[in-house]
Amino acid sequence: MDNCSAASTSLTDSFELELGTEWCKPPCFSCAFDNRGGGKSFSGESYLSSGALKRLILDLDPLPTNFEEDTVEIFGIQWVTETALVNSSRELFHLFRQQLYNLETLLQANCDFGQVSVLHCKADNIRQQCVIFLHYIKVFIFRYLKVQNAKGHIPVHPYEALEAQLPSVLVDELHGLLLYVGHLSELPSVNIGAFVKQNQIKLFAPSWHLLHLHLDIHWLVLEILHILGEKLKHVVYGHQFMNLAGDNLTNVSLFEEHCENLLCDLISLSLNKYDKIRPSEALMSHHCSCPCIKELWVLLIHLLDHRSKWSLSESFWNWMNKLLKTLFEKSSDRKLPVPVIQSRDPFGFNWWIITHLASLYQFDRHGVPDEMRQMESNWNFVEELLKKSISVQDGILEDQLRMYLHCCLTLCDFWEPNITIVTILWEHYSKNLNSSFSISWLPLKGLANIIKSSLSLLEMVKTCCCDKQDHDLYKSSNSYTIFLCILAKVVKKAMKNNGPHPWKQVKGRIYSKFHQKRMEELTEVGLQNFFSLFLLLAAVAEVEDVASHVLDLLNFLRSASIISSQRALIWKGQMAFLLMYVHKNLDIGVLAEKLSGAFREKAKEFLVSKNDEIGQKQTLWTLLAIYIDGVQEVFETSHCLQPSHEKLLNDGFTMLLPACQESELRTVLNFLQAVLARVRSMHQQLCQELQTENVDLVVQSSLSAKERHLAAVASALWRHFFSFLKSQRMSQTVPHSQLADAAADFTLLAMDMPSSAPSDLQPQPVISMIRLFGWDDIIWPQVVARYLSHVLQNSALCEALCHSDYVSFQALTVRSWIRCVLQMYIKDFSVPDDLFIGINPEQAVEKDYMQQLVELTRLLFKLPEVKDIFSKAQIEYLTILEDPKKALVQFLEAVGITYRNLQTLSDKSAMVTKSLEYLGEVLKYIKPYLGKKNSSAGLQLTYGMMGVLVKSWAQIFATSKAQKLLFRIIDCLLLPHTVLQQEKELPAAMLTAIQKSLPLYLQGMCIVCCQSQNPNTYLNQLLGSVIEQYIGRFLPASPCGLGVGQHPVLLALKTSATVPPMSSLKKCITQVISTPKEYAVIASEILCLKIAWKSYFHFKGSSPPPRLASILAFILQLSKEANVDICDVELLLPGVLKCLVLVSEPQVKRLATENLQYMVKTCQVGSEGEPAAQLTSVFRQFIQDFGMRYSYQVYSILETVAALDQQVVIHLISTLTQSLKDSELKCGLGRNIAQREAYGKLLSHLGQVGQDEMQRLENDNT
Repeated sequence: MDNCSAASTSLTDSFELELGTEWCKPPCFSCAFDNRGGGKSFSGESYLSSGALKRLILDLDPLPTNFEEDTVEIFGIQWVTETALVNSSRELFHLFRQQLYNLETLLQANCDFGQVSVLHCKADNIRQQCVIFLHYIKVFIFRYLKVQNAKGHIPVHPYEALEAQLPSVLVDELHGLLLYVGHLSELPSVNIGAFVKQNQIKLFAPSWHLLHLHLDIHWLVLEILHILGEKLKHVVYGHQFMNLAGDNLTNVSLFEEHCENLLCDLISLSLNKYDKIRPSEALMSHHCSCPCIKELWVLLIHLLDHRSKWSLSESFWNWMNKLLKTLFEKSSDRKLPVPVIQSRDPFGFNWWIITHLASLYQFDRHGVPDEMRQMESNWNFVEELLKKSISVQDGILEDQLRMYLHCCLTLCDFWEPNITIVTILWEHYSKNLNSSFSISWLPLKGLANIIKSSLSLLEMVKTCCCDKQDHDLYKSSNSYTIFLCILAKVVKKAMKNNGPHPWKQVKGRIYSKFHQKRMEELTEVGLQNFFSLFLLLAAVAEVEDVASHVLDLLNFLRSASIISSQRALIWKGQMAFLLMYVHKNLDIGVLAEKLSGAFREKAKEFLVSKNDEIGQKQTLWTLLAIYIDGVQEVFETSHCLQPSHEKLLNDGFTMLLPACQESELRTVLNFLQAVLARVRSMHQQLCQELQTENVDLVVQSSLSAKERHLAAVASALWRHFFSFLKSQRMSQTVPHSQLADAAADFTLLAMDMPSSAPSDLQPQPVISMIRLFGWDDIIWPQVVARYLSHVLQNSALCEALCHSDYVSFQALTVRSWIRCVLQMYIKDFSVPDDLFIGINPEQAVEKDYMQQLVELTRLLFKLPEVKDIFSKAQIEYLTILEDPKKALVQFLEAVGITYRNLQTLSDKSAMVTKSLEYLGEVLKYIKPYLGKKNSSAGLQLTYGMMGVLVKSWAQIFATSKAQKLLFRIIDCLLLPHTVLQQEKELPAAMLTAIQKSLPLYLQGMCIVCCQSQNPNTYLNQLLGSVIEQYIGRFLPASPCGLGVGQHPVLLALKTSATVPPMSSLKKCITQVISTPKEYAVIASEILCLKIAWKSYFHFKGSSPPPRLASILAFILQLSKEANVDICDVELLLPGVLKCLVLVSEPQVKRLATENLQYMVKTCQVGSEGEPAAQLTSVFRQFIQDFGMRYSYQVYSILETVAALDQQVVIHLISTLTQSLKDSELKCGLGRNIAQREAYGKLLSHLGQVGQDEMQRLENDNT
């Protein structure tokens, strides 16, 4: 029934094919199809795609839609379809040979681009006629040839007599045709490429048409002979050649002879191509130069295998085996009809051609690849070939062996498993385990000579077990690795098909080769090959059995005889087995105990070894690193933790950590972070499973056990790692980033599993951890910033701490952030500061630390307390988060604004307390900068931030709680001991920083002076001292340029430009009650003037003080900026007048005159038309002091005053006249005519009052 069903299906398929339009044109070989999409293997006109092969095998009409008319045109002549071949067979074959000759003559023509179109058309026409004739023979035999009944005695018609002779005639003619066309290998070389005209029309040279016609002839002759045999069911003898040559030529012998010749031709063509390719490209280079030749191979495979099933004919593989042996065996007596060149590598060619031919078995009868199709194997030939390939007397080369085994691996993929292949290969490799199997001129791409780690060893084994291997296996793997791939593929396939028996066979063969002597002979490379082999066996079969046997074999090795590199490889191999246990979810207890014990011993040796024993420490560290990397991989790949995992975290780490250098510490801390992250991840997953509803008791019990195992591992981490981290908080040995990361991971572990933390952190392990690594002022700011960023990133932890009443989490975190910003330059003290001249100060900070500060700032500003401050201050802060310094400035200003907006006393008191909590010991944070003379970036940051603090928090500092801090800031930053030593120059960096920030301090201090709840004499004294110290320090040597105008004391007064004029000090005090800031500025002005009077107008005899011109310019600028009143003039004018009298320097006189004019005008504005009494008093005292000795200068000065305000000088007439008389009396020489003339000149500027006084002087006889 099955056969009937199959036949029915086939007939249905063939009927469907009959309806296809492609049958209108007979099939032929063609490679002129478009395969740019890659989906088609053969042309639609081919014998496969058209279904011709299928019809041949199913014995169906070759061309059901062709040759159905009464006549047929062949070679341009009309013939009777049903009788032509019988009546004119000789003529038709003669015409066929003539057309073939015509095509051959076209090869002589010049095939340039201009003639190619014409030649293509002629050649194509000839080929089509020849192919149609051969197809006509097939159709005639199938439809019209009658099988003669030998037992009949009916008279024979002449046609029937001819018809009876037709089979023999066909055998003779076909044989003659084959002799005429010759062998494929004798054809001239053909360029497969085509000329392409417009509209994508391909044009081929005559040589291309000749080649493809020869292919058609060779294949169609086989088809005709097969159809003839199937039709007649008996042997057909050829008459002509039997009579002439004496050979028994039959259709069967002709088929076999032609088959042999054709296969030899194809082998010869393949051999020509093989000798031009490299071994590394063998499997990527196909043996067919043209798709049509590939199709011919597929046709032969199907036809020969089909014939072998139903007759005594040889199968395709038998044909190939016989021919290949004859070709390459020198002892063979059998001669081939086709001369074949000798190959440079006969074994390689055999492997190559067999592998490529095996791949053609995937094509079905329609030429469609079918990977599920059962492929006929040829293992017998391959086994013999393999034995010969590896038993070469002179030794086989590695590059050849790789190619052979790559082919063998490909065959293992195609065919059923073969244990014998594995056995043959193992016999070879068991004797060469210590070989590296390397090619000197070709380094391996994917595999180092010695495996770097246990994971890479395991990955290599996994790669060998993959079903699909790399096409570039020749370069990426050595021959031993390819052998392992073959072993894995064969064992997996065999166990899948036949159960455990094949594995037992392989195991017995492999295990038997290892004994104590063999193990001791293994070198480092040999041990690697040993572990690769057994890891692969464990991966494909019984892992526990293999691992146990490996441990037994390793016990054969004496510890004293193992060198360091071998020991490292043994550790890698054992760790690889441990990882395999984890991947297969097996208990790792035995292996973990063995490895962890060895780790503890080596860690102890590492601890006690001396630092000068570099070689020994490096050897020990190599082993320790193997263990650390392996254990990390164990934790990262384990689905759940078992009690065995805790064994891997023993006290070896406690001994190892103190002995590590920085690079080694990085490795250990990376391991710690990875394990902590894995433990936390597994705990979170476990918590989710525990919270699932409807969990039965068995699952509940299992989850509880997992939780206990996790807790045990967490306790081991705390026990063996945390004490070291805690001791290294202030150390420079541990990299800051890793210290912070590890501490943050422990903090999060304490949040998830608080009971696992040690007792000294209880009862609040999270808070204790943050105190140690986030809030402690002695920790490096780089550690604090990174640590707090991790903490604040965890929203669950942050939210819990923000709502906790146990501690001021937010305030202390803000304090740490302020410290981190203020100390951003501390780490750079080891770098000379002149390296940073001319660059952005931010470039003086490590890039990583600056990025960390930005991240911390972004996270901190999300805290509820911080957001509330900015909200109350109505300040937007989103634009400054990328600059921590600007963010700190804005935060300080927001705090000050928030305080000023508070109404109740209790709120203000609480805000002061909170603000001081934000600052902490802020002077300790900046103290390192003050002791560093060349830290300009740090000093600018310090003075700038503290200046902002003093000004923004002025009202907070006005309270009794905060004033002490303000006093300390002023004493520490503005009035340190070095500043008070006038003869000592301050460092340039410090002076620059003070100059930029001094206005902030002065404005803030003035506000504090006015806002203090009780008058503070000490603060006023501090303010006066600051102004006194820095007026002179920042005065330029010359008043030229903008130097005086940019004086920091003057800059502090610029905000007073909008203050309205005040008529009296009382009015100013009244204004302070409502606008304290303005009063503060006024108060600072008064102190400035007093200090200027005391310090900068002190003449030593007649010698002027230094920088007199600059101080006069300063006073002039001060008068303009501050709108000085009459009280200020009373202080300043005497010094200005003194300069005019005693100093003759033009610049001083000019500046003094300008000051005099400005002051007189100021008094004029404030006196409402009447001369100010204070001004008159100053001038009267001036006349009394200088009138007798410097009368001429006094008169000149008063002339200047008279030009501005006559009334002031008129009020001084009596004093001037009395001074004149006193001067003349003192001289005792009577009237001083010259002096009286000078005085008269002054009086002449005073109008009628002056004239009257002159008249009185003339009339006066005294």
